[in-house]
Amino acid sequence: MTPGPVAPCFVALREKLDEAVRAGSAEAIAQGVKAALVDTLKHDRLALPGTFTQPRADSYARRLLHADPAGRYTAVVMTWGPGQGTPLHDHAGIWCVECVVDGDMEVRQYDLLEEKDGLFRFQPQPCMEAHKGSAGCLIPPFEYHTLTNRRTSDPSITLHIYGGEMDHCHIFEPIGDGSYRRVEKKLSYHS
Repeated sequence: MTPGPVAPCFVALREKLDEAVRAGSAEAIAQGVKAALVDTLKHDRLALPGTFTQPRADSYARRLLHADPAGRYTAVVMTWGPGQGTPLHDHAGIWCVECVVDGDMEVRQYDLLEEKDGLFRFQPQPCMEAHKGSAGCLIPPFEYHTLTNRRTSDPSITLHIYGGEMDHCHIFEPIGDGSYRRVEKKLSYHS
């Protein structure tokens, strides 16, 4: 992946992110990134170009906003049509901070209870409603969750800051007895 020019709406936030990723541990980095995102959105300083906010009919849209030239993080905008969401998935061992730029999202964390013979068992946690300006951290091994746009007529937009390039993840397919099978999913960007 070759980083392109920095989107104008991202310049001030990039400076805060560059500072946050110097924090050392994944936990400290994620908390610094979260603070930068919340502060930026609190002051409405992230006006995304229209090309980043258009939903897709077939699935949520995943668009690269910025790739740090040193490979420390990527910023990805996701646009979710009404009712669109993810299956239960992980982040392939990469920390992530997710922030709602516009709309409302339902987030459900899952605790891994057991992995045995290639099958996984999870304990779902209560759903959280995330609104514009709210952010949350996923730090392995606590990285299992689902996201869903709860709006019925409008898209929702989220910004995800990953601790590197997330080019794949694992989705977990239910097999009917309360357990899940892990399947690798390649990730790409939409134009």
